[in-house]
Amino acid sequence: MGKADAGARTDVARIERAMVSMRRSVTRRTLARLAGAGADQGGGPAFDVLDVVEAAEEAGEPVGVRGVADALRVDQPRASRLVTAAVAAGWVRRGADRTDGRRAPLAVTPAGRVALDEAHALRRAVVERVTADWSDGERAEFARLFARFTEGFRELGRDR
Repeated sequence: MGKADAGARTDVARIERAMVSMRRSVTRRTLARLAGAGADQGGGPAFDVLDVVEAAEEAGEPVGVRGVADALRVDQPRASRLVTAAVAAGWVRRGADRTDGRRAPLAVTPAGRVALDEAHALRRAVVERVTADWSDGERAEFARLFARFTEGFRELGRDR
């Protein structure tokens, strides 16, 4: 085993440990506490539906329960319950598909937009705090690499 191979394995192990740490620590409740917001922001698992619908709208792709299930990696009955909760919270609404009456594309409501804007502000405040002592170049490089890293995960998901 060469020195470069060992270094690459060490880097991969560090990334893996950082992913686990991030998964455990980056919750809405933790983010709210770190941002000084106090209360739990986002309203639990149903809020994840709002994030999915926003992303679909940004991509110009309608999304329904099946798309939510795929994006959240849950089964359809669970996704249906989460969508129902998001609708009950007033964050999303079900639409009507003109070509297929069985489909109900989801859309962000004005109340959902407010909740998303608050969540984005909260997340960005935490990122600003975490990277406050980084140079502009470091922040830009991390943004580029992190986006590339997460896109790699999306690509792996598409291949399955």
